[in-house]
Amino acid sequence: MLLWLTPLAAAKPPAAGIASAHPLATQAGHKILESGGNAFDAAIAITAALAVVEPASSGLGGGGFWLLHRESGNFNIMIDGRERAPLAAQSDMYLDNNGEVIPRLSVDGPLAAAIPGTPAAIDYLAKKYGRLPLSKSLAPAIRLAREGFAIDERYRRLASFRLNVLRKSPAAAETFLHDNEVPPPDFTIKQPALATTLEAIAQYGKDGFYQGTIAKKLVEGTRAAGGIWTLKDLDDYRVIERRPIQGTYNGIHITSAPPPSSGGVALLTMLNILASYQLNELDSIAQKHLIIEAMRRAYRDRAEFPGDPDYVDIPVKRLIHPFYANGLAASIRMDQATPSTSLPGMPADNEGNHTTHFSVIDKQGNRVAATLTINFPFGSGFMPPGTGVLLNDEMDDFSAKPGVPNVYGLIGAQANAIAPGKRPLSSMTPTFLDDGNRIAILGTPGGSRIITMVLLAVLDFARGGGPASWVGVKRYHHQFTPDAVSYEIGAFTEDEILKLSSLGHILTQRDNPYGNMQAVMWERKLNKVMAASDPRGNGLAQVD
Repeated sequence: MLLWLTPLAAAKPPAAGIASAHPLATQAGHKILESGGNAFDAAIAITAALAVVEPASSGLGGGGFWLLHRESGNFNIMIDGRERAPLAAQSDMYLDNNGEVIPRLSVDGPLAAAIPGTPAAIDYLAKKYGRLPLSKSLAPAIRLAREGFAIDERYRRLASFRLNVLRKSPAAAETFLHDNEVPPPDFTIKQPALATTLEAIAQYGKDGFYQGTIAKKLVEGTRAAGGIWTLKDLDDYRVIERRPIQGTYNGIHITSAPPPSSGGVALLTMLNILASYQLNELDSIAQKHLIIEAMRRAYRDRAEFPGDPDYVDIPVKRLIHPFYANGLAASIRMDQATPSTSLPGMPADNEGNHTTHFSVIDKQGNRVAATLTINFPFGSGFMPPGTGVLLNDEMDDFSAKPGVPNVYGLIGAQANAIAPGKRPLSSMTPTFLDDGNRIAILGTPGGSRIITMVLLAVLDFARGGGPASWVGVKRYHHQFTPDAVSYEIGAFTEDEILKLSSLGHILTQRDNPYGNMQAVMWERKLNKVMAASDPRGNGLAQVD
């Protein structure tokens, strides 16, 4: 572990900082800090509040990764609350009699749902790292669920996108729609059943969700609609503490998510490739060409190697070693884009956007970067009656068939095949950065594009940018296949577009911006905490 505290550097932050994707969640986290909680208690409150006010992105029916730093002992760990495949899951469960993938079966409805991890994760955080009882940390979310929240245009847009699947679940339609249609602007969504479920967790911990009345309703409702959950699935669920991925880039110490996330491995692969070059001495064309080529190679590896480390052997040490990156860099030509077909791998297409993220630091220096998900917007669209819990569609994050893309266009090999109890591969990349003076806490939603968004933020940090700069960086992305660079308006100048195209890059402009990065920074020499919420979203960054 690397430490760079100098006599001039502040030992503790002068203020707490939170950035989350929704103002009500940020406020919930600060309320808990003001009540005597630490960053981990605040993380519980933010997680639960987001489950209420961002139902399209996360919830009790989903999972996530909570990357933690406990200042006492300089301790880093990741809480893996990723969903697990039901015990009745089979590798061919989404294939027809001809061995072809059945469209939408792993995306819509209860058969798409893996066993949630979020309730177990917040209970674990409270018991092992927090100061406050769950009854206190969950109080803001319970109030929001009972009293309701006013929806915004993002909610309406995503509800419209998933309208048909929400209509198929009476409980979901009653909760998230109005007269079976997308609610009008500023409509108040109240979730009394979800409040009751949260109260059960507040009273009984994870047993209030995975056992007893709530568990019975979850299983009965899911199975009645064609799902395969059992009470044993719920009772068997456990979170796992995992050692984070760690490495360095140009004097920056990086701590990020390990498998079953592909994020930390791919992030370090890209940064190690780029470390072979003096990026700052190159012109913008050469820089962006190299960054795209690094993305291409890391996503090629993502398609082949990662999976659930409890089920498959992943050569993590090799993949994040600088010598391995040097070998990948050796295949990069400065005068020509590398066709993805010339690299070993499998074809894919399509893209997507999902998930949520928050970052928090308290006055003791404890910090959390958490990326949470129910996968596709509004998850599976299915809610077991009487629970208020919208189920994920994380089974789509497995490889239903090697070489066939999921809803985000990502492909996988046998390492990410479906198996009973297995956790699907993820792109979620909660990350800490430390250059000896500045500490960054960041992450973002964005489906297949999460890792490249974090990469661009790290490179901006390396250039001296602060949180507002990281979250505002214009984004571009390459994921090996399809062999094209998707980019936001403004990511490339006209000259860069012409010259990158002349190198052989296929550039595709996105009409809409993407991502919703949330970032906090503590600058120790200035004794200052800063926070920023992505201008593309509706979140709130607050320092108190």
